[in-house]
Amino acid sequence: MYVKLSSITMPVLSRYRGGILILLLALLASGCNGSDSTSSESAVAPAAPVPVVGVQEVRQQSLVLNTELAGRTTAYRIAEVRPQVTGIIVERTFQEGGEVKAGQTLYRIDPARYQAAYDSAKSTLARDQAALTTARLKVKRYANLLKTKAVSQEAYDEARAALQQAQATVAMDEAALQAARIDLDYTQVSAPIDGRIGRSAVTQGALVTGNQTTALATIRQLDPIYVDVTQSSAELLRLKKALGEGELQRPEGFSAPVELILEDGSRYPHPGKLEFSEVSVDESTGSVTLRALFPNPDQQLLPGMYVRAQVQNGVREGAILVPQQAVSRDAAGRTTALVLNGDDQVEKRSLTVSRAVGNQWLVEEGLTVGERLIVDGLQKIQPGDTARATPLTAETTPGSGVSTPN
Repeated sequence: MYVKLSSITMPVLSRYRGGILILLLALLASGCNGSDSTSSESAVAPAAPVPVVGVQEVRQQSLVLNTELAGRTTAYRIAEVRPQVTGIIVERTFQEGGEVKAGQTLYRIDPARYQAAYDSAKSTLARDQAALTTARLKVKRYANLLKTKAVSQEAYDEARAALQQAQATVAMDEAALQAARIDLDYTQVSAPIDGRIGRSAVTQGALVTGNQTTALATIRQLDPIYVDVTQSSAELLRLKKALGEGELQRPEGFSAPVELILEDGSRYPHPGKLEFSEVSVDESTGSVTLRALFPNPDQQLLPGMYVRAQVQNGVREGAILVPQQAVSRDAAGRTTALVLNGDDQVEKRSLTVSRAVGNQWLVEEGLTVGERLIVDGLQKIQPGDTARATPLTAETTPGSGVSTPN
């Protein structure tokens, strides 16, 4: 816009030019301030997005509770083979480390002296049996003669006494013959049980004595096989209390099944069952011995092996299991977890957990069925924050797997 100034107005402008200059400077400053305000408004950062967390609904389930105990395998039967008679070993008839059957001959001891003793006892018996026959006939004759008074009563009584003596002698001879037969049979050292026999302590030509302390060999029956494990008396008391108060249930006729984990970490394919619990507590360890019986058809288990046995204690109804990655400890050492409430706000909960079940914790207190437990995205939130939930399942939960009670 252009203004034409005449010569008349020039003096007036000259008089007010100081004020006009001040007005122009004020307008210029006002324009600059408006530009700075617009720049500040455009520099404000946008609002942070709401974090997304993975949640899992808290549910109850039926849980089989197991206790893992350390133990060792023990042969079902053990028999130490010892000689019953004295003599020289003339033959060993088994293969060391092989299978033997009950009654199978293992060693042969020189039978010559025992055969002679048997033959002598047999002859003595035959002689005394002949004397018994004579005494019996004599009594029979005297009985007839006594009726006609041909012999005296005294003679008849003596004949009867002689008969009784002959009968006793024959009985003694029969016992002696039986003993001689037993000694002769003992020259054949046989296996008392079925099983696998170990190494032989003697060789052919060795002298052995009756009932010696050193065993000739040892036989072990390995199928089935025992597993002896130990459990602390305190844990046993807690288990009995849980059963008594109804926290654990056992079906009628329940026989606690047992599974084995071998030294290399593999699982033994054949389940066993608990046979009995010792009736006393070991004073030195404060533990009780439990014995389980396992089939061992392939003889994979050998006596003395170290194993871990998982003993089924019972069924826990209404158990709450949560993933271990959802549980942490605060600075005071308390077990805590984060849940998302109905307003999508993060809340901190104190938990009481009793045991690990696979990759999960068994929660006793602190959570309610139906609550949303935060499992994933814990590093992005704090208690009091607002978050958006994404449901997780057992397949999508990080680190989830098959739950195996321990």
